[in-house]
Amino acid sequence: MLNTTAALLAAICLSFTPIYDEDEVPDYTLPDPLEFEDGSPVEDADDWMEARRPEVLALFREHVYGHRPGPPASVVFEVIEEDPEAMEGDATLKRVNIRSIEDGNEHAFELILFTPNAATEPPPVFLLMNNRDPENTDPTREERSGFWPAEQVIERGYAVAAFQVGDVAPDSADRFREGVMRLFEDPEEERAPDGWGALAAWGWGASRVMDYFETEDSVDAARVALLGHSRGGKASLWGGAEDERFAIVISNNSGCGGAALSRRRYGERVSRINESFPHWFCVNFREYNGREDELPVDQHMLVALMAPRPVYVASASEDNWADPRGEFLAAYHAGPVYELVGETPFPVDEMPEPGEAAHGTIGYHLREGAHNLTPEDWEHYMDFADEVLADEPSE
Repeated sequence: MLNTTAALLAAICLSFTPIYDEDEVPDYTLPDPLEFEDGSPVEDADDWMEARRPEVLALFREHVYGHRPGPPASVVFEVIEEDPEAMEGDATLKRVNIRSIEDGNEHAFELILFTPNAATEPPPVFLLMNNRDPENTDPTREERSGFWPAEQVIERGYAVAAFQVGDVAPDSADRFREGVMRLFEDPEEERAPDGWGALAAWGWGASRVMDYFETEDSVDAARVALLGHSRGGKASLWGGAEDERFAIVISNNSGCGGAALSRRRYGERVSRINESFPHWFCVNFREYNGREDELPVDQHMLVALMAPRPVYVASASEDNWADPRGEFLAAYHAGPVYELVGETPFPVDEMPEPGEAAHGTIGYHLREGAHNLTPEDWEHYMDFADEVLADEPSE
């Protein structure tokens, strides 16, 4: 017998008919990231960084993802396992317990970190926000998943890390406040309309990992790439917007509420995602169910919040639900902000064909196939990192 939540989701699936035809995409006008709310223009890079960027960030906090708290009163890092001969001697494994303490409350989650033993200087790090089963990031490497091809990343000279997003905030509409949110609020109390959702909580967890990297001599904390797939890709974009310490932000197949433009209404829509996953966003986001044009932001502005840092958006050719064209267009329309701050967004004006990539300070590729994170995607991300990160370690 279906429980209440499952029955509700089944009913939503039956009643929702997505748009999968470009001819059915409605006309829309995107809000201008380079225009202040009062209508005045953003004149230069200082205007963007000091005034307009905070304004856009505040709009996303208020209307989409919610306000997340700052760091806890204290964070403790405990190495619970260290193996200097992991991966047949190619890497050092560390499993680290990250424990946050606030007002007598505690929360902990585990980080898995592999560093290449061949590195002569602290290497850059790829940090995966893992929204799939823990087996995908098995530290024993008895189970190896292409979702997190750690050996492949180590061979390229990068460190590779991962944590389970569900350990930070359970991915459940009924239980998501039972994780890290307990540090700051009573989960039995009613949510504030602009209170943080699970996506913001997962990004908060990534920031605590960054806190750890800043204490860890075996990696270069100034060259950390934050990566997520699907719902994890939504969280990586918002986490990278909230925390400018991440050197690269990568969104893989993130779709609605991630990189895809909401106003296109293609594939998954704002109403559908709010009905299916009400815990991912703030309550205010529901006000835009069926009213996407009234949003004061759209997802090109989320991508633009990374400027001037490198950002990468990727799609899959068969992943219509996530709207590959809408993901590309969000990255493309973030371009004027990157140009304003002196960066080159894209070397192309058209969406790349399947199997092709375009790299400026914004990167994009369209992979053949379905909704997934694959070794092919990882190769694109490492190629991009090779280009945008300095060869020399940071000081």
